Amino acid sequence: MSEVMVIIVYIVLIGLMLYFLMVRPQRKQERERKALYDSMAVGDYVCTTSGFYGQIMDIQDDTVIVEFGNNKNCRIAMKRAAIEQVEKAGAAAEAPAEKVEEKKDDKDKKSTLKTK
Repeated sequence: MSEVMVIIVYIVLIGLMLYFLMVRPQRKQERERKALYDSMAVGDYVCTTSGFYGQIMDIQDDTVIVEFGNNKNCRIAMKRAAIEQVEKAGAAAEAPAEKVEEKKDDKDKKSTLKTK
């Protein structure tokens, strides 16, 4: 009877190990991807799984229309699953402003070094 209990304990341990190493991380990744898709809005900048960067022009049920580059005629409809990263439109406008301020600070530091 004790041999049967040992086998049952091993089976349960293997099952728990499979759950914590395979199923649980996959569900977490699935939740993160769903949150990413739910947060998408028109005007956001996206990176596709193939590495193309563009701006969302329209969102339908399972399809997103993305405009690539400066060419206004280059709009492509693709599935939501093809989008890997989303950068909010407001965040994209704020980032260059911060870089400009940093460059001004660097120039000020260089000019004070030269004058001393």
